[in-house]
Amino acid sequence: MKKKTLLIDLDGVLNTYKGDYEKDYIPPALAGAKEFLELLSRDFCVKIFTSRQLVFAKKWVEANGLESYIDEVTNEKQPAWLIIDDRALTFNGDYTDIYNKIINFSVWYKN
Repeated sequence: MKKKTLLIDLDGVLNTYKGDYEKDYIPPALAGAKEFLELLSRDFCVKIFTSRQLVFAKKWVEANGLESYIDEVTNEKQPAWLIIDDRALTFNGDYTDIYNKIINFSVWYKN
């Protein structure tokens, strides 16, 4: 049975990024990120997506011992069953509702 794909954002989901982007530095992994990815990799094809340079992101994955849980690191939005991102909203068919969510949006680490 083919595993469903999860796209997981790097910054703010898997690491301690708090909006302070630095081109040549990726913050350390969040506590529990490795265990989370290990658990997901049992049942899903796990892909990390990022706007960072891929070579740099792949080195981060290896430096944090996550390579055995990750199927791919990409900077392209690919077909996926679910996307996990710190800056995303789920559209529920109601434009008024999504507009209000946009206006009131705050990332988890700013609350």
